[in-house]
Amino acid sequence: MPAALVDLTLRVGDPARDLVSLAEGNTSTVQDGELVVKASGARMDRASAGDFVVVDVDTAARVLADPRTTQDELSALLSVADDPRGRRASIETLVHVAAVHAGGATWVAHTHPTALVGLLSVEEGERLWQAPLFPDEAVVVGRPAWVGYEEPGLALGRAVAAAITDHADRYGTPPRLVLLGNHGIVALGRSPEEVEAVTTMAVKAARTRLIAHAVGRPRYLDAAGGDALASRADEVARRALLAGETV
Repeated sequence: MPAALVDLTLRVGDPARDLVSLAEGNTSTVQDGELVVKASGARMDRASAGDFVVVDVDTAARVLADPRTTQDELSALLSVADDPRGRRASIETLVHVAAVHAGGATWVAHTHPTALVGLLSVEEGERLWQAPLFPDEAVVVGRPAWVGYEEPGLALGRAVAAAITDHADRYGTPPRLVLLGNHGIVALGRSPEEVEAVTTMAVKAARTRLIAHAVGRPRYLDAAGGDALASRADEVARRALLAGETV
């Protein structure tokens, strides 16, 4: 079990950060074609190596893509055979599979930050993220993908896969952040540092929107200008450093 995955889970699950409550949220990484993902019901703030299970990525991707798959068949896939503890992978595992297969991620963090869930639970939720409000939002988070509320499981996994694919087709790159209406967020990355950075900056972006709306009318940056800023060589290098990469 990757120690870095346990460490990421503990950091993201820290109650002081208000990213998850109780057993909310999940994290994962890909290792030798297998997805190591948090088990259902395990608390992120108390995570240990025994709180993660392994799912074959290709098998899960076929389940995700097959329209004939039922929720019962998904439940069977997520169960760990002959596990004395009765562990099973999170019902949101297909969200992670979508991030890996459609988004090219190798690390994923799914959380429910209070500030973000609040903004994702209003009728104007999608419009609030039409463009960045400040430069580091554009650089670290980029353009997020939006998914309206879907029931966790097959429906949500398929919606996330479709949103990631559409985003990549439209903008030429997969999103680093997926916003889930009335639910939470999914951060995609190539390292635990990257998904943590995206998560942290998304929370700041949510709080900034709350303050801006409380005192006046938010003045968004130009969306195309945000894209241009995020693609500048110096900002690409800075983003790589935040992701723990050597530049």
